[in-house]
Amino acid sequence: MNRLETYIAFDLEFNTVGKVSHLIQISAVQFDHHKEVAQFDSYVYTDVPLQSFINGLTGITAEKIYHAPKVGEVLATFKRFVGDLPLIGYNAHKSDLPILAENGLDLSSQYKVDVYEEATERRSTDLNGVTKLSLQNVASAFGIKGRGHNSLEDARMTALVYETFLELDTNRQLLDKQEHASNTPFAGLDLSGFLTD
Repeated sequence: MNRLETYIAFDLEFNTVGKVSHLIQISAVQFDHHKEVAQFDSYVYTDVPLQSFINGLTGITAEKIYHAPKVGEVLATFKRFVGDLPLIGYNAHKSDLPILAENGLDLSSQYKVDVYEEATERRSTDLNGVTKLSLQNVASAFGIKGRGHNSLEDARMTALVYETFLELDTNRQLLDKQEHASNTPFAGLDLSGFLTD
C-alpha cells in the first residue's frame, strides 16, 4: 500500500435526478504525520429539488442547499485546499472523482490510495472477514465512530481507516524483523568475550 505522510481524504454527497448527479456537500480532512491538521466542509447550492430519501440519508435540508455557495465557487476553494497534495478516498473511482470531473475539477492524477480497494484486499486478514465493506462497517470493525453519509465524517473515517491500515502494516513489519532475528543462530548470545583483535 502507498504510504503517505501528508494527504487529503475527501468525500462528496450528491443528489441524483434524471441520471445527473448534483453536488450538495464537499468535505475533506488533511492529515500530516498521522494527525488531522485541517478540514474543508461546504454545502453546495443547486436549484434541483432535493430528493426526500437524500434528505433522510444525509440530513442535508433544502434550506442548507439554498443558502450555500454555487458549485464553481466551492470547487475553486476546495482546489486551493487540496493544492498538490495526494488524495485518498473510499471507492472514489466509482462516483466522487467522475462527479468532480463533470463539474470541471479533474483530480484523478492526485488520487493515490483507494481505501475501499485496500479493505477488499484485507478482508480476510485485517478485517476478520467483514462481509459488507461499507465505510461505516469497516470503520466500526476498528472501533472508529462516525455518522455515515455526512461527507465530513466520511472523509475523516476514510483517513482513520487508512491510518489503521498503516499501523497494522508497521506492526507486521516489526514482527517480521523480530522473527527474522530470532531465527538467526546466535542472535541472542553475547559473543563479545570471544572476539579477538
